Amino acid sequence: MANAKLTMDDLLAGADTSAKQITAGEVITGTVLSLKKHEVLIDLGAQGVGFVPRREVGFSRNIAEGDEVTASVVDTELDNGMSLLSLRKAAKDRGWEEVAAKLEAGDIIEVQPYDANRGGLLVEYEGVRGFLPVSQLSAEHYPRVGSSDKDEILQRLNNLVGKDMKVRILDADRKANKLIFSEKEAVKDGLAERFEKLAIGDEVEGVATGVVDFGVFVNVEGIEGLVHISEISWERVNNPGEYVKVGQTIKAKIIAIDKDRLSLSMKQLTQDPWLTEVENFSKGDKVEGTVTRITPFGAFVQISPAIEALVHISELGGANAADPEKVFTLNERKEFVILDIDKDSRKISLGLGNKK
Repeated sequence: MANAKLTMDDLLAGADTSAKQITAGEVITGTVLSLKKHEVLIDLGAQGVGFVPRREVGFSRNIAEGDEVTASVVDTELDNGMSLLSLRKAAKDRGWEEVAAKLEAGDIIEVQPYDANRGGLLVEYEGVRGFLPVSQLSAEHYPRVGSSDKDEILQRLNNLVGKDMKVRILDADRKANKLIFSEKEAVKDGLAERFEKLAIGDEVEGVATGVVDFGVFVNVEGIEGLVHISEISWERVNNPGEYVKVGQTIKAKIIAIDKDRLSLSMKQLTQDPWLTEVENFSKGDKVEGTVTRITPFGAFVQISPAIEALVHISELGGANAADPEKVFTLNERKEFVILDIDKDSRKISLGLGNKK
């Protein structure tokens, strides 16, 4: 029986040197002899022994002694008589062939990002490193945060590192060493079917994925929806974050369906309190109210919890000389008279209660 613990000198001495006709750039097959911290040795049979530096093993490559591997020849004659090999290059060459096949077929593949930056996720597929841009993430994973909050974007992306993700190859250019993945493309077929089942007026449930100045983004079974700030509540909303938190499950009504997004309304699932409260007022009534906003064309006045009415500049007297800033003080309470009620437009016009 052959001694399983042959020394490297024995292996080199026993090799048939006349058979070593390998050339740089060639792809050969061998068996893993040993694994060390900085090197891997490959038994090439009659062609001797190959030396693979750890950096040439390849990212996240798991190999063990006895495994058959394919390697690229980098140099045929090192000082120690071995051939310098690269598993990474061989894997990358085969990987580009696989990439081209998947791109042409439009296949969905599964990957695990190995790192992230603010622009997206770094991904390796079949030995080829590529990129999954933020813009190509699905609604479920897209980091919907304020554009200035770059640290939170990176934190959200870091949470995806190591997670299984289904993607399609969006673009591949071997010469430019460019490989771009898209999660949006991988889920679009299923989304199209879901879109067909949805209609304006439907009530849906989803998870808030982002709260920004202008509203709330919601993931509705993989479809992205937006509740605009004006559709969050019947009352005036200044900060959407006071009404919804990221991760919160909310119910909303579909008010529009765009090509790839739903427009949603939370407030339309409840009765408009304006329509109820307006029944307490009539034209000619004297009312007390609080000045909530002052604009160049007049002042807005809160006359009940849900109703904000307008005192137009034309009601201030002085033939265009009146300045609302001089007539009103923010948050002051004054007496007014109701001049007109337009229920269809949800508008009430006021005049000054003490006007002579």
